[in-house]
Amino acid sequence: AGGTSPALTFFYGAPSVTAITPTGGSAAGGTTVAITGTGFDTSAGGTTVDFGTAAATGVTCASSTSCSATSPGGTLGTTVDVTVTTAGGTSATSSADQFSYK
Repeated sequence: AGGTSPALTFFYGAPSVTAITPTGGSAAGGTTVAITGTGFDTSAGGTTVDFGTAAATGVTCASSTSCSATSPGGTLGTTVDVTVTTAGGTSATSSADQFSYK
């Protein structure tokens, strides 16, 4: 017999964001932000990232604890929460996920 089984991905609730670097960038957008946390989905399109209500671009997750994303444009002088969404839900906001447009 033999053969292969398709890869399985398991989700254990919503992801969390524990840190972002850098914590601010240009209001024009285009800042590459490293996101640290838990529960990220490494499959293509499995994780989305939002800066406030605006979607980030170029989202890639190297592991379940590390993603990067490119910030969208925002309003100068404002601070937004960076949230991560997977099939398990959306991360709760906290002071650790705040990004300031400069």
